[in-house]
Amino acid sequence: MIRHEDVCVLIPTYNEAETIGDVIERFNAVGFEHILVIDGGSEDGTRQVAEDLGATVHIQSGDGKGQAVREAINYISQPYVLLVDGDSTYRPEEAGRVLAPLFTGEAEHVIGNRFADMESGAMTRLNQIGNGIINSVFRTVHGRNLVDILSGYRAFTRESFERLSLSADGFGIETEMSVECVRNNIRTEVVPITYEPRPAESETNLRPFRDGGNIIVTLYRLAKKNNPLFYFGSIGGLSILAAAGLATFVVYRWVAAGISHEVLALAAGVSLLFGVQMVMFGVLSDLILTSNREQSQRIEHLIDEIHTIEEPAGTDNSRQAGDETDDPDVTDNAGHLNEN
Repeated sequence: MIRHEDVCVLIPTYNEAETIGDVIERFNAVGFEHILVIDGGSEDGTRQVAEDLGATVHIQSGDGKGQAVREAINYISQPYVLLVDGDSTYRPEEAGRVLAPLFTGEAEHVIGNRFADMESGAMTRLNQIGNGIINSVFRTVHGRNLVDILSGYRAFTRESFERLSLSADGFGIETEMSVECVRNNIRTEVVPITYEPRPAESETNLRPFRDGGNIIVTLYRLAKKNNPLFYFGSIGGLSILAAAGLATFVVYRWVAAGISHEVLALAAGVSLLFGVQMVMFGVLSDLILTSNREQSQRIEHLIDEIHTIEEPAGTDNSRQAGDETDDPDVTDNAGHLNEN
């Protein structure tokens, strides 16, 4: 059972005047009263439209969707957050589907899968290819298939969000949240949603090449914390390949023309040593990370067992104390002692 009063609908916006009204009205229609709009300095009347429809509006202090989401949490007191874009491409009527795993305790973070039911024209062919590449990179680098890590329709508990270390400012926030969920073992579910075309009168803030490049860089940068073997191993591997290329050129020139390239030979040696060291560092970092994860899981398991043991023990002690007080023999003995 979804308790609407426990949910805050969070909508980051920037020049969404053409669509924000429809989004707010539809969420109100399905029972959501706590709607928070974080505006990035819109100049088209977005804030006025949202305020007129009863939404709480705050102007973010920085720039970008990522910064808006991080700042918005400070204004939210509800235990559950439903994050949605203000471009009217997601259906408020499907909010219950996204929130359900949170209320049943099956998940702490839920991602809406746009590819499960994508309407015609909702995403350009270029964006589909870009999303496919990014999801494949995520699956390879971070070892988890979350299907649609760039989805802007997701729900999470406020408590789980506070465990994430987020720094992305732009559209990389969805990517960073997905990576952090994997890194922190936050229970994450993927549910099917419908993805609708953006209304013709509104303009997108997404820049495919620039934002796509930033997301790929974010994925690679975060691998340092979540998959150090891949991160340092890839650097080491490139360095070893460079060393092999230089060494091959030096040998060829010496054999074919009798010309020695001492400087290039030295560079090849340095590059080889650097590459091997980076690979070794990646292996050691991966071993340390694996050990830390195992220890964290054991600690969490022990904490759960302690809580399970303490609750009935506390109840038994209370009963024993009550039984001792109500024991007539004890009462009589105490009375005799007082009389003596």
